[in-house]
Formats: sequence, C-alpha cells, structure tokens
Amino acid sequence: MNKTPKEPTASPPTKTYPPLAPEVEALVHEIIGQVAGKWTMIILDLLQEKGTLRFTQIGKTVSGISQKMLTQTLREMERDGLVVRTVHPVIPPHVDYALTPLGESLSEAFCSVWLWTEKHYGEIQKAREAFAAVSKQPSNSIARERR
Repeated sequence: MNKTPKEPTASPPTKTYPPLAPEVEALVHEIIGQVAGKWTMIILDLLQEKGTLRFTQIGKTVSGISQKMLTQTLREMERDGLVVRTVHPVIPPHVDYALTPLGESLSEAFCSVWLWTEKHYGEIQKAREAFAAVSKQPSNSIARERR
C-alpha cells in the first residue's frame, strides 16, 4: 500500500486588526476592566430587565453591594455613557437610573457571555471540582480571592 504524505492543512485565517492608537488601547483596557467587574454587569443586567430604577431600588435588589460601591459603580457607568442619572426635585429628592442606548448595546453583547455560561455551567462546575480535589481548595475560593 502506497502511503503518500497528506498535504498540510492550512490553519484558518486569523483576524488581523490595525494597530490602535495608545489612548484608544488604554480606554479599551479600562472599559473591559470596569465591565468585567462584578457590580457593573449585575447592575447592567438589572436595568436591562427592569428598566428605570431608583437608587434605593437598585441597592435593595443587588444583594451584597454597599451603598458606597453602588454609588461608585453607577458614577463610573454614568461617566462612560452607559446609564443616565435623573434627579427629581422633590422632597425628599430621589434619583433614577436608566440604560442609555450605549448601555443597552453593551447589555446585548453581555447576553452572549451569559448564555455561554448557562450552556457550559456543568463543565465549569466539573472543572472547579477537579481543581479543588487536586489543590485542596474549595471550588469557588478563587472567585472569592479576586474580589
């Protein structure tokens, strides 16, 4: 039987992107860092699901967030154009937050990550359990270390 070597298979083309200006690259890293934070995505998801909410409603719904962290996260989201803050001139005053179109588009992009996590939940849990068995750490301890 004559075995001829197979032609090498070409690897799929990789996407190449033009180099970014340093200030754009810095902003990309900053936004990814913020969005990857625990509270930003939870608040983004909440506002996408419920619509406009008062500050106190967000604080009561997002379990475990301190008032200081909620204020800081909402200010960062407002600064980046993800939410709009509306102060109502009533006594006592109240403040509403709602997603901007930019925030809604980020929420749509995050939906893919959410669905991926749901789809692979079992695999992730098995990997964590295997890691915990080998390293003698609880399977969710690394997540707590990052906070």
